[in-house]
Amino acid sequence: MTDRRQPGEARESVGFGTLLRGNADVRRLWGGTVVSLFGDWFNTLALYRLVLDLTGSEAALGGVFLTKMLPLALASPIAGVLADRLDRRRLMIGADLVRAVIVLGFLFVRDADDLWLLYTLGAAQIAVSAAFTPAKNAVLPLITKPGELLTANALLAATWSSMLAIGAAAGGPAVDAFGTDVVFLLDAATYLVSAVFIFRVRVPATDLEDDDEPRQSVLRVAGSKVVEGWRYVLARPAVRRISLAKATWGLGGGGLVFVLALLGNNLFPSAGTTGIGILFAARGLGTGIGPILARSLFTDERRWPLVLGGCVIASGLGYLSVAAVVDYRWAVAACVVFAHAASGANWVLSTTLLQERSRDAFRGRVISTDWLLITLVESFSIFVASLLLEAGVDLVTVVIGFALVEVASGLVWIATVVPAEARWRASPETEPGR
Repeated sequence: MTDRRQPGEARESVGFGTLLRGNADVRRLWGGTVVSLFGDWFNTLALYRLVLDLTGSEAALGGVFLTKMLPLALASPIAGVLADRLDRRRLMIGADLVRAVIVLGFLFVRDADDLWLLYTLGAAQIAVSAAFTPAKNAVLPLITKPGELLTANALLAATWSSMLAIGAAAGGPAVDAFGTDVVFLLDAATYLVSAVFIFRVRVPATDLEDDDEPRQSVLRVAGSKVVEGWRYVLARPAVRRISLAKATWGLGGGGLVFVLALLGNNLFPSAGTTGIGILFAARGLGTGIGPILARSLFTDERRWPLVLGGCVIASGLGYLSVAAVVDYRWAVAACVVFAHAASGANWVLSTTLLQERSRDAFRGRVISTDWLLITLVESFSIFVASLLLEAGVDLVTVVIGFALVEVASGLVWIATVVPAEARWRASPETEPGR
């Protein structure tokens, strides 16, 4: 199990190679993540292409983004309860198997009248994923040794990003060359491979909730357990503050990620899905670089709250630069890399703090609360962006507007959270502990 340190205590982390060579369980969890994410990004580009081809509507494309967000928000509270009450390894395997079946349903989407099916299947896929994510993040501190947790988080964050970059770069041409059906079949297969990897992960016994209620009552008591988890977060300001870090980025970031698909379509009009893939690959490259740099540069945890706000500001400035160079394709891609390097650093540092500040019995619900907040905020941001574009607002104007929201959000974070964190570190006994 990972180490527990006092606020401000120096942090030492092992290298990526040492982690993968020395920790077989992290290696297996990482292997499953690699293959499933690769298929997911192929799948995502296929859905974007399918909707644009069937409808040509920005609002319809926004609907795809929302099906990737809202179901996650709605399912996350229950998913957190499941992650805190059930065998997390089995929960992840079950989620992989169910998702493999769900994505095969996309094969039946053939025309605009089938759009309801696409949205329904997309929502179901993400809702099941909501159970996988808190289980994975709650397991990670249990299978890491002292000095490994930050590296493991950085590795998984960089993997998400690398698979976004590779999947987007390869997925665009694959969709154009082979069609969406082949991509959906590939995605289903990757879930099966992921399940095999996770089956081999050994998770030690933990202090998961084990009350006197029978296992079959999980759903019946879920509501009270969700509320209990929220109370845990609300009663601990040190946890509550960090649970807002990703959502602070999402206020502007959700709309900005949405417009990436349209920017790619407009900047590379003759490239088909490949144009969208180029900018999403740039996003993946950035979010891969960010966690690695954060792990190397910000070893003093006392600076992390300031870094989190600074990353939000930097991400907004990156997208303001996109608006300034929008006529230059590769300059846009470079700005996207910079913007998402900042968001990736925010992600991995805030995730590590949440994992370390939460009791294991509540960690799944803490992580799911974090996901609930970011997905609700991003969904709202995407919805507003899609309405503005559908109403005829210029794409560059939308980019500028949401980038300014991003900068303002980061400034508010620094003005409010950083002083509160400094007071807590000076007198940690004034706030409830784990």
